[in-house]
Amino acid sequence: MTQNPTSTPTPRLTDWLPTTRKEMQLRGWDEADVVLFSADAYVDHPSFGAAVIGRLIEAEGFRVCIVPQPDWHGDFRDFTKMGRPRLFFAIAPGCMDSMVNKYTAARRLRSEDAYSPDGRHDMRPEYPTIVYAQILKKLYPDVPVVAGGIEASLRRLTHYDYLQNRLRPCILAENGADAIVYGMGELPVAELCHLVADELARRSETACTAELFATLLRRHPVRQTVTLESPDNVHGGITQADIILHSHEECLADRRKYAENFKHIETESNRLHPQRLLQAVGDRIAVVNPPFPPMTTAQIDRSFDFPYTRLPHPKYKGKRIPAYEMIKHSVNIHRGCFGGCAFCTISAHQGKFIMSRSSESILKEVRAVTRMPDFKGYLSDLGGPSANMYGMAGKDRSLCEQCRRPSCIAPSVCKNLNADHRPLLALYRAVDALPGIKKTFIGSGVRYDLLLHEYADPALRKAAADYTRELIEHHVSGRLKVAPEHTSDRVLDIMRKPSFRLFHTFKDIFDRTCRRAGLKQQIIPYFISSHPGCTEEDMAMLAVETKALDFQLEQVQDFTPTPMTVATETWYSGYHPYTLRPVFSAKTPEEKQRQRMYFFWYKPEERQKIIQRLRQIGRPDLIDRLFGTNRRPEPTGRRPKDTHRPPRRGRKG
Repeated sequence: MTQNPTSTPTPRLTDWLPTTRKEMQLRGWDEADVVLFSADAYVDHPSFGAAVIGRLIEAEGFRVCIVPQPDWHGDFRDFTKMGRPRLFFAIAPGCMDSMVNKYTAARRLRSEDAYSPDGRHDMRPEYPTIVYAQILKKLYPDVPVVAGGIEASLRRLTHYDYLQNRLRPCILAENGADAIVYGMGELPVAELCHLVADELARRSETACTAELFATLLRRHPVRQTVTLESPDNVHGGITQADIILHSHEECLADRRKYAENFKHIETESNRLHPQRLLQAVGDRIAVVNPPFPPMTTAQIDRSFDFPYTRLPHPKYKGKRIPAYEMIKHSVNIHRGCFGGCAFCTISAHQGKFIMSRSSESILKEVRAVTRMPDFKGYLSDLGGPSANMYGMAGKDRSLCEQCRRPSCIAPSVCKNLNADHRPLLALYRAVDALPGIKKTFIGSGVRYDLLLHEYADPALRKAAADYTRELIEHHVSGRLKVAPEHTSDRVLDIMRKPSFRLFHTFKDIFDRTCRRAGLKQQIIPYFISSHPGCTEEDMAMLAVETKALDFQLEQVQDFTPTPMTVATETWYSGYHPYTLRPVFSAKTPEEKQRQRMYFFWYKPEERQKIIQRLRQIGRPDLIDRLFGTNRRPEPTGRRPKDTHRPPRRGRKG
């Protein structure tokens, strides 16, 4: 590399993981141990899952190649160009679920794919996990295929598919792959690689077969993996320690049983000592081995400290990858989220326990960002799935080991939670003190319920107040994102979100702090329509209450059912998984559009429709509250848009 003390050294082609035969030859390789097929463009950065898993496999001493966005049409040459791997093929279907990536809540094709060069929307198939695995099994029927990433992770058991409007079985029953790695994949992938490599060495064999792979996993189950087995091949047999879910066929016949399954799935995803889950699919059983314990600080530091170039592969020279442009000057400081929001997939994929990086690892990455040639001194985000959960955990771990709550803060903040904001404040100040940093912005969503909670410990109350002031005065890029999601406390309770009264309190603090500091800043709230439990009258009240707060809403979203969330199971089944009580959901396009239009009460084209509907639902009293004044609220920003918000940060693995 060409050394330059003021900027990042210029990478060579061999600084990226190989993506072609020529790049393999430059490294002197004639074969790979693992060939990883990615539905995203290859960006060698810790926010991109294929890069993280690829670098992990490399760090474990194996040869790994990445084939980004292979052409799934024609002669499948992209699937054969790297040859047969010694251990297995792996599939990373993308940082975002492919159906959310490709389609809107109205099932319309999106115009841009943020993880493809120049935003092209034709670079990945629908369900790449299924398409890629089926192609690989056709070309190499005797080579093991391991599926990972968020798409396979959220489809590890019977799940609802919104695009096709039907229940589908464990994805292994459809794609023919040999195993799923669910959740964040570093620990299970490393164990899989060594398990297979050690067995090949013991047998003096040159390559693993699908049969050998299956036999190995039956004898030595790897945590955080899923396999399909015959009843006779379940490791250790079916025991009383296992949780037996209703079968796929029972779920097809009875939506209440489908809803009942999810309580067990979510609970075991968020326990420190989870149990194995078993679900019959036809004449086989989907075996979900318990997840690994939360990663330690040393383990998560290792994932972020791999020798990433932090750049897209040179094959994309001159092309824009929108997701990379958004995060290239940001740093992820932790994984996991204990919010447990009903519509969010983080608990199913990352879990609720916060896995925080060390300040040394974070500062090392920030220094790397400051050396990027186009860095101007402004860090776009120093955050995670939620901005202000860094370093937080249970005070008494023995209580956490017994806990079955899916959220540490809903319906109330757990008394055992050490929600100390001082480590985060210290981190912000350490980053701001680095040479080359002019300002650090917080782009991740802030949990204001953590800031406003009346902690018994005065030191925690003071730390929360200090953090709030520091955040507003020094880390807002003009607009602070928060997510009240709704104004109805009844709907918010189903969402596992705090009362809207807390938003009023936080907005008052925000406005008062800005006035005192002489800052012209906006608070940008996110809201969702058509969430389970939400009625048209609830949306009418949302319009009235947000108007009273002088908002014209910009960040809005019609609820999109995604696999493995409480909200999706409630929406599809009609029952809440934890109470098994019926819950209303707006489902037809007409019902969903009637809810959505209240976001835009201020648009002239919506006025008469809203007035008509308010009369029809028996709420004419709201007409004057919405339209009885000519005073227009101050807009919260640019034009309104429908924003799907995938789980922020930590989506890799």
